[in-house]
Amino acid sequence: MKPIDYKTQILLTVFVSSLLLGNLLGSKLIEIFGIVTSVGLFGYPVTFLITDIVEEVRGKEVTKIFVHAGFLSLCIAVLFVFVSTGLPPSPLYPHNEAYNYVFSNSLRLILASMIAFVISQHHDIWAFNFWKQKTNGRHLWLRNNLSTIVSQLLDSIIFMFIAFYRATPELGAVQIFYMIMPLWILKVIFALLDTPFVYLGVRWLASENINDASSPGERKEADPVKV
Repeated sequence: MKPIDYKTQILLTVFVSSLLLGNLLGSKLIEIFGIVTSVGLFGYPVTFLITDIVEEVRGKEVTKIFVHAGFLSLCIAVLFVFVSTGLPPSPLYPHNEAYNYVFSNSLRLILASMIAFVISQHHDIWAFNFWKQKTNGRHLWLRNNLSTIVSQLLDSIIFMFIAFYRATPELGAVQIFYMIMPLWILKVIFALLDTPFVYLGVRWLASENINDASSPGERKEADPVKV
């Protein structure tokens, strides 16, 4: 396997950071246009944006590395959270209860997040590649939005049902879908708004790397992005 280039490493860093922060900070609820959601909403769209950029330029095999790295980072984060919240505090640290309250999530929520992430990201990779073949490599905006919008719906359905279905007697299937739809609409808006950034990201990643170790004669100009 060829080593991952510098620009791809930067995107991998942003991808993993956004994923981890979305989970670690996601316990805070906010309102956007009257819709109650988690602050993690700002992190997850970035992960779909990056995987679409990487798959367009580097292909689905490299994109799978991103997903696997993200899942591994979540596993490591969960382990560290369990260890850090389980250790007895020093008498000099009076905030242990608040610390544990912020960083401890139920196992059900953690599993819901991890399962939804893996399934939705793999679907996004498949769907992006599917639409790329159907459009003969044209209409980047179309495959970006179609793959992301459906994958975000899948992510929301899986997470909400695993995390909250029958958590209380009132949370049946109908109530869960009432919770999912407004959240998904917000994600659709984010997906549409990130379309220009997909084009910018693809051009940046596909552009000639001036720090490339190869000789000038061996460098190739990147193909223009097909609209």
